[in-house]
Amino acid sequence: MSIEEIVLSKENGVATLTLNRPDRMNAFTTPMYHELRQIVADIHDDDSTKVLIVTGAGRAFCAGSDVQHRLSARLEGQKIETSRRETLEPVGLVASMFRSIGKPTIAAINGVATGAGLSLSLLCDLRIASENARFGAAWVKVGLIPDLAATYSLPRLIGPDKALEIFLTGDLIDAREAERIGLVTRVVPHDELMKYSMEFAQRLASGPSVAIELIKRAVYRGLQNDLDRQLEFETYAQNVCRQTEDHQEGVKAFLEKRQATYKGA
Repeated sequence: MSIEEIVLSKENGVATLTLNRPDRMNAFTTPMYHELRQIVADIHDDDSTKVLIVTGAGRAFCAGSDVQHRLSARLEGQKIETSRRETLEPVGLVASMFRSIGKPTIAAINGVATGAGLSLSLLCDLRIASENARFGAAWVKVGLIPDLAATYSLPRLIGPDKALEIFLTGDLIDAREAERIGLVTRVVPHDELMKYSMEFAQRLASGPSVAIELIKRAVYRGLQNDLDRQLEFETYAQNVCRQTEDHQEGVKAFLEKRQATYKGA
């Protein structure tokens, strides 16, 4: 790509992934999906990265898949070359990879998030929205169903009835309505979005990263487990945490009435 369609920067334990096609409202091309998968895999394995922020360049977060690149070619009967692996793997495999990142992920939603853009925001653990943000599920308007795990994520987040309303109408909702129904974690003034998101990410990055990763795992497992299985996981995770230096530092800091300094170990 002559211009980077995805830009990744890292600072003080926080990685910021910026979708960078502002002229196309950051709509996904096929190469972008491939690149996103590689970036996600790299961040998963990078112990120096503690938190991931996802945002968009310009006035949009992400307007979904680029219709010209992703859909119109099929309608025109163009042959699309795919590997054997791509033919057999699940649609939107990157969704599973994204959710498996063992670090907190924050969507800093600066504008429109529709289609795959909505899905990407839902795959993040926290969604901080600008007052300018808008959300919608545009798939139905081109005769498709939501994908990239949207049918998994949204009903669990806001309930099946509200999810169906959004999916079946394709209507846009604004940031305040998204906050009211629980689709986003917080709404902030547009000019403060990245400052707030970075400060929040830095706060998490300075925490006990082993415990933070296990908290994330526990919450998502709890959505599927019965009580006994969840108690078993909590027991396992707590035993792991008790063996970390960060646990020892946290206890010492509490007793000494000072701020803990965690090493992530």
